[in-house]
Amino acid sequence: MAGARRVQTLPGVRRAARTISAVSGSLPSSRVAPVPPGLREVGARVDARILDLLDHELARWRAVDPELGEPVGALRTLISAGGKRLRPAFCHWAFVGAGGDPGDPAVVAAGAALELLHTFALVHDDVMDGSDERRGLPSIHRAAIDRHRSLGWQGDARRSGEGAAILVGDFAFVYADILLGEIPPAARVVFDELRIELCVGQYLDLVGTASASRDPEQATRIERYKSSKYTVERPLHLGAALAGAGSDVQDALTAVGLPLGEAFQLRDDLLGVFGDRTVTGKPVGDDLREGKLTPLIAAASARVAGADLAVLARVGASDLGADEVAAIQDVLLASGAVGEIEDRIAARVEEALAALTVAPLTAEAREALADLTRFAAWRDR
Repeated sequence: MAGARRVQTLPGVRRAARTISAVSGSLPSSRVAPVPPGLREVGARVDARILDLLDHELARWRAVDPELGEPVGALRTLISAGGKRLRPAFCHWAFVGAGGDPGDPAVVAAGAALELLHTFALVHDDVMDGSDERRGLPSIHRAAIDRHRSLGWQGDARRSGEGAAILVGDFAFVYADILLGEIPPAARVVFDELRIELCVGQYLDLVGTASASRDPEQATRIERYKSSKYTVERPLHLGAALAGAGSDVQDALTAVGLPLGEAFQLRDDLLGVFGDRTVTGKPVGDDLREGKLTPLIAAASARVAGADLAVLARVGASDLGADEVAAIQDVLLASGAVGEIEDRIAARVEEALAALTVAPLTAEAREALADLTRFAAWRDR
């Protein structure tokens, strides 16, 4: 493995029979699915719609006060920095699969709204987690803190920077509603439920982290509401509702979306601990320093004892160094917790694909959603 080194042996820690990089932590055994062409196409249309709005808003508010270019400009920079655009893609293909016209601007607007809502969540999540990097760039609050200090402004730089980031997230939240516009009542119910579930999940995540829980059921519940439902199931529901689909289609999409959403978030957990920073755009080990309660950590905690349990007890320490991150990686691998999570991902993908084969959707949409399923579960970012 390029760039890998053998981590230092810490007292009392069982070493796995492999080398692990404390810098990238990549899992060489993991397969990586290609990016589906349909994902790029949907993402390009959504990006164009969002950037058109933000360019208009930048000109509008800079004319009022040049300083207002900072928050809207920061939002535009974050959008332009990349992202997977999975939520708009799931919405698009459910819409098409339920009989919608793929060229309908309404589904582009809905995808753009989903992406801006996701951006709102990322910005606020980085504030709550104290994350300094996002998509290979300084996080919004970190950039604002640094700007405050470089300009020699008065007051507490951290409080000012975090306040600015919260407002950037609020801009994204409001712009999402503007882009969504008037939609059928059934689709509005889905979008509102998605937003509420996201807030529920974020709060459960805060509690799980603060309490240092290792409860596997709590970990799964957090992941379902914080990420998996709003990443897959609800975007599928939104697309189908925009196309006027009935309950039979919605139920079929739930059978696809819930297991796939779980697989997506389980992969996200592995990438948070073992991902390549140059690909994910986030430092390896941030989730460990934040003390996130995930099924991966819960599984490992149930499997180890003694010195290895003491190593896992360091999860949540803000001063976690590279060698300690590597030691935790090693325990996660040697305990079999990583293998357990990989098995769960494979099982959930199989469940989602089986449900997809009988879903009342067009053949084109089923094929596109199958490609998205594999990518969501076996991506490297």
